[in-house]
Amino acid sequence: MTVNLMQLWIPILLGGALAWVASGLIHMVIKYHNADYKPLTNEDEVSAAVRNGSPAVGFYSFPYCGDMSEMNDEGLQQKFARGPVGFLAIFPNGMPPMGKLMVQQISFFIVGCVLIAYCASLGLPAGADYMTVFRFVAAVGFLAFGWAIIPFSIWYGHPWSNTARYLLDALIYALVVAGSFGWLWPAAA
Repeated sequence: MTVNLMQLWIPILLGGALAWVASGLIHMVIKYHNADYKPLTNEDEVSAAVRNGSPAVGFYSFPYCGDMSEMNDEGLQQKFARGPVGFLAIFPNGMPPMGKLMVQQISFFIVGCVLIAYCASLGLPAGADYMTVFRFVAAVGFLAFGWAIIPFSIWYGHPWSNTARYLLDALIYALVVAGSFGWLWPAAA
């Protein structure tokens, strides 16, 4: 017997909520992501230089290269050789809007759980045993919550240690979601 998404609304919401709680514990209690970022030794000078340019909110690269064909330009090659080479994210001024960010984060988990539930409903019948559901949902959950972070180390210079911590997060989220789905998986009729 097949399982439809409406039968999975409770594990979707519970899994999303538990992943959100796990995320909160990781970031506010355990705090291993504090190692993700480092301070600039000349933060005030860099901030002043960026502020003087008045950049709009967005994501910037420097030296800027709009097309790979520009990589042959000797002036651009010298800028890369001289450095620094980097990316810069500009946010709106002011304190982060924590309420909005929290809503977006729990929405991320719930939508992720909907996608995981969809995959599980295609691959698992009603009445599947706990460990079968757990293993399937954990694998799909790890992919849903973590695998896409790897290109940030490949292409954007994020340290591999940061990626490893985010993959650990993804594993934790996948396991709590898998436990929810395994526990609440619909029985065979």
